[in-house]
Amino acid sequence: MTNSEDLHPARIPGYDGGPLTHQAGLLDEPLFWLGHLYSCAQSEEAEELLLGADYDAAGDFQRHLWERAEWPTFTIPLAGEHRLHVVYRTFADDAGTDYLLHHPHWEQAELLAQDDGHFMGPGLSWSELIAAVENGLPGGSTTDPMARLLLLLPAFGDTELPDNAVDRLTDALRGLTGVESPELLAAALLDHQGAPGPAGWTTAGRGFAVSDGDYSFRNPANRFALPADRLARVAAALAP
Repeated sequence: MTNSEDLHPARIPGYDGGPLTHQAGLLDEPLFWLGHLYSCAQSEEAEELLLGADYDAAGDFQRHLWERAEWPTFTIPLAGEHRLHVVYRTFADDAGTDYLLHHPHWEQAELLAQDDGHFMGPGLSWSELIAAVENGLPGGSTTDPMARLLLLLPAFGDTELPDNAVDRLTDALRGLTGVESPELLAAALLDHQGAPGPAGWTTAGRGFAVSDGDYSFRNPANRFALPADRLARVAAALAP
């Protein structure tokens, strides 16, 4: 049986840094989301739609967040005792957000994406993102599908989106951020999809999902990609 310490760990195997601190209360702050999604706003239009009149307030909020000694950490449980961790790495000279996947039987967590000055990703396809959003498993930082969607969005990239993708993101933006034009913002964010842009996903020839993203740990063609056995277990853990 999974306990609270497992879902909100003091440390993540294979991941150095911290102290990791569970900060679910931040998910109730509209200004938190404006900063969290900033890297997804890859056009002037998207940036204006995201920040608008809240530009200065959002900047102050994020600055105080990154100045903390502790590392705010959020967890989303997945099936089979897997879990996704989102860690705010508050190093003064190397700040960023890390997206990790772990299972209690693994020796180390797998780094899926990094949202910082040297963005690495994407780490999630749309179907994998939605599977994590909708599973409803308790015990993590939130069971709210809207909060989960926004929390994981910077780690996502996919060239193939369903017709309802903009509507889903619009609902989350409207419910949590207070932006004036959530539908326009949703369309702009899904158009560019963060620093690395959209990536294609396929299972052809391998039997598990892989990415073609130039900066993705899940693209077997990249020299920094995860080994095949670890790519397979990541895909299995994230499978819808």
